[in-house]
Amino acid sequence: MQYGVGDIVKLKKQHPCGSREWEILRVGADFRLKCIGCGHQIMIARKIVEKNTKNLEKKGQLEKENT
Repeated sequence: MQYGVGDIVKLKKQHPCGSREWEILRVGADFRLKCIGCGHQIMIARKIVEKNTKNLEKKGQLEKENT
Protein backbone atom coordinates (compact mmCIF):
# COMPACT_ATOMS: atom_id res chain seq x y z
CA MET A 1 0.00 0.00 0.00
CA GLN A 2 1.25 3.49 -0.83
CA TYR A 3 0.86 6.02 1.96
CA GLY A 4 1.06 9.76 1.35
CA VAL A 5 0.81 12.99 3.31
CA GLY A 6 -2.82 14.07 3.61
CA ASP A 7 -4.25 10.54 3.25
CA ILE A 8 -6.77 9.27 5.82
CA VAL A 9 -6.01 5.89 7.44
CA LYS A 10 -8.67 3.87 9.23
CA LEU A 11 -7.05 1.65 11.87
CA LYS A 12 -8.35 -1.53 13.53
CA LYS A 13 -8.32 -0.15 17.08
CA GLN A 14 -10.03 3.09 17.99
CA HIS A 15 -8.52 6.05 19.81
CA PRO A 16 -9.90 6.74 23.32
CA CYS A 17 -11.93 9.64 21.83
CA GLY A 18 -13.85 7.06 19.75
CA SER A 19 -12.42 7.83 16.29
CA ARG A 20 -10.63 5.23 14.14
CA GLU A 21 -9.57 7.69 11.42
CA TRP A 22 -6.15 9.36 11.31
CA GLU A 23 -4.66 11.89 8.90
CA ILE A 24 -1.08 11.25 7.79
CA LEU A 25 1.12 14.30 8.46
CA ARG A 26 4.56 12.70 7.86
CA VAL A 27 5.71 9.58 6.02
CA GLY A 28 8.99 7.72 6.46
CA ALA A 29 10.29 4.99 8.76
CA ASP A 30 7.89 6.53 11.29
CA PHE A 31 4.53 8.14 10.58
CA ARG A 32 3.11 11.24 12.27
CA LEU A 33 -0.66 10.77 12.54
CA LYS A 34 -3.35 13.23 13.65
CA CYS A 35 -6.60 11.89 15.09
CA ILE A 36 -9.58 13.17 13.09
CA GLY A 37 -11.79 13.09 16.20
CA CYS A 38 -9.78 15.10 18.72
CA GLY A 39 -6.67 16.39 16.88
CA HIS A 40 -4.15 14.46 19.05
CA GLN A 41 -0.87 13.76 17.21
CA ILE A 42 1.30 10.67 17.57
CA MET A 43 4.50 9.27 16.06
CA ILE A 44 4.18 5.57 15.23
CA ALA A 45 6.39 3.03 13.42
CA ARG A 46 5.54 2.29 9.77
CA LYS A 47 5.39 -1.45 10.53
CA ILE A 48 2.61 -0.95 13.11
CA VAL A 49 0.57 1.28 10.78
CA GLU A 50 0.88 -1.19 7.90
CA LYS A 51 -0.18 -4.07 10.16
CA ASN A 52 -3.19 -2.26 11.67
CA THR A 53 -4.54 -0.46 8.57
CA LYS A 54 -8.12 -1.39 7.79
CA ASN A 55 -8.79 1.18 5.05
CA LEU A 56 -6.87 3.93 3.24
CA GLU A 57 -8.53 6.93 1.60
CA LYS A 58 -6.24 8.85 -0.73
CA LYS A 59 -6.13 12.65 -0.61
CA GLY A 60 -7.34 12.92 -4.24
CA GLN A 61 -10.38 10.71 -3.53
CA LEU A 62 -11.46 12.96 -0.65
CA GLU A 63 -11.27 16.11 -2.81
CA LYS A 64 -13.38 14.51 -5.57
CA GLU A 65 -16.07 13.44 -3.07
CA ASN A 66 -16.30 16.96 -1.60
CA THR A 67 -16.85 18.68 -4.96
